[in-house]
Amino acid sequence: MSALSISIIVFACVFGGGLLGMFVSPKLPFHHQSAESKDIVRLGMGLVATTVAVVLGLLVSSAKSFYDTQSNEVTQLAANFVMLDRIMAQYGPEAGDARAALRSALADQMESRDSSRHSNKLYSNIKSGAQVGNGMINKIQELSPRDDNQRSLKAQAVSTAFQLGQTRWLMFEQNTIPVPRLLLAMLILWLIVLFLSFGLFAPRNLMVMAGLFMAAAAVCGAILLILEMYHPQVGLIQVSDAPLRAALAQLGQ
Repeated sequence: MSALSISIIVFACVFGGGLLGMFVSPKLPFHHQSAESKDIVRLGMGLVATTVAVVLGLLVSSAKSFYDTQSNEVTQLAANFVMLDRIMAQYGPEAGDARAALRSALADQMESRDSSRHSNKLYSNIKSGAQVGNGMINKIQELSPRDDNQRSLKAQAVSTAFQLGQTRWLMFEQNTIPVPRLLLAMLILWLIVLFLSFGLFAPRNLMVMAGLFMAAAAVCGAILLILEMYHPQVGLIQVSDAPLRAALAQLGQ
């Protein structure tokens, strides 16, 4: 289920909680609607509202940090592609096949990204690391250095190629980290309870319903952001591929 679908369901539950409170309110006994009862409920819900605000802020911050980490790793991946190409250019014309394989690997990765932008296969090449692992390193290892300078450049090229593979696998492992579901479920439950309490003592008019609607949309929008940023490889908020495209334009020059 997509993050947008989950957010819409959460919105329906949260806003429905407010409407349920408004529906139940007239049916409550008179002593349940006394000023003292309302004050106690408001004090308790104030504590819940504070807890919701803290947890929501922590989750947004955590999701944004995860998104930034993925974005930085894409930039690092692009920089390593360019650096490896420059090292092999310094090596000499003997590294021409390795440079061609490097450019082909990045081009295939970008093509895969474009063709699967809305699927879970978006980082399929990054996850497997097949092109870099099986193609690039083999071609670099086949190089036969003629002097100390080429031996040094070959060692640097091998090291950079391994860094490429390491970054790919790191991105894969990070994408297997699940959203903290229990914490998210508790947050949604608290929101439903909170909106239920809003509806219990709210007057039944269009203005109140519009206010509850907008408040529910706002908090569910925050949940949408959390879910989207925890999965930056698909969905509405994706890590930009601009660094990889810029790197592709530089390869072979």
